[in-house]
Amino acid sequence: MTRLAETQTQWASKRAAAVPGSVFTLMNGALAQARAAGLSVIDLSIGSSDQSPPEVALKAVRQATLDPLSNRYPLFADTAPLRHSAARYMARRFGVALDPEIQVLPLIGAQEGLAHLLLATTDPGDTLLLPDPCYPPYYGAAAVAGLKVLPLPLLPEHGFLPVLADVPVSIHPRALLLNYPNNPTSAVASLDFFREAAAWCRARGTLLIHDHPYAELSYAGGAEAKDVAPSALQVGIEGVVELHSLSKSHHMGGYRVGFAAGDAGAIAALARVKGAIDFHPWLGIQAAAAAALETVPGGLEVFRERRDALVPALHALGWQAEWPQASMYVWARPQDKQGRRLTDSVAYAVRAARQTGVALAPGRAFGVSGEGYVRFALVQPPDVLQGAAQRLAKVPLEE
Repeated sequence: MTRLAETQTQWASKRAAAVPGSVFTLMNGALAQARAAGLSVIDLSIGSSDQSPPEVALKAVRQATLDPLSNRYPLFADTAPLRHSAARYMARRFGVALDPEIQVLPLIGAQEGLAHLLLATTDPGDTLLLPDPCYPPYYGAAAVAGLKVLPLPLLPEHGFLPVLADVPVSIHPRALLLNYPNNPTSAVASLDFFREAAAWCRARGTLLIHDHPYAELSYAGGAEAKDVAPSALQVGIEGVVELHSLSKSHHMGGYRVGFAAGDAGAIAALARVKGAIDFHPWLGIQAAAAAALETVPGGLEVFRERRDALVPALHALGWQAEWPQASMYVWARPQDKQGRRLTDSVAYAVRAARQTGVALAPGRAFGVSGEGYVRFALVQPPDVLQGAAQRLAKVPLEE
């Protein structure tokens, strides 16, 4: 843990205190021990793309640094180029027609956008349906908004899709949060699934929120990619908000830029909350994002080659690992030669990091239903990924 994370204070609000701690602080400590022991570290725990942004985006940033006017506060009117680029992207990529004046809003990253969207569209005590496992910051955003979380288990027998029919009729959720292609499971959802989910939400007055950062990381490629990674907005805009990030699709994680699109009423509420809390992204970053959205994203073949190297290497260990159709992750279930499965993913991940220098994301970090799994981020070259698998062969499942 960092000293800051360990600090206790009387000034922490109930909201701040409710934000769960991060298992990844344990991983940082384990990696520090590995380095101290002289081990080379292979960090596969964080899904941060190692590819470069499009050249047109880099050029836009360079040009903006030479323009003194780019340093002023950006107003809503200044976001028009990015909003229009986002609307064109949605029309070209998904066939979704959006009004960039009222149905698109730039974000300082999708993670910020989700936290503010929950503040804008829910009240403390409302119920949020949240997939389990899920991206850990979802829990923090729900805690800050003061929401009751009802986990929806994502199980392999259901293709890691939630079974909405299992939600008790007595529950009246304010919002349902989905994320496909999924982090951490790499599962994909069909347009039929989104159609059913949207109908379910509309019948209950529930806002459907879809976090869609991996839209461009579909291994189908070409026109088929749309079928593997559809937009929830393809089944209608009413009562649906989708969050897009350029962090994964265009390798611009550090730029902190994305956009929300969908229901005009929800977008307006989000704009009100953001207007009280932050300004829009720096104009240079907006220009870079607008330029990037007009391009065909690159890097997909790089991640495909890495997937194709890692999955067989895990199979050779006797582990269970599906071939991801999309995303930049491999969701794997370790087991030994006797078929005994992992029962404590956090302890295993810490042990693996300390003993081998290989850092994985423990499944339990993503929720109760993630126990027994580990997540690999495809952020290293194929040979390094294969080498990581070979190192893990020496780590026992249990101490």
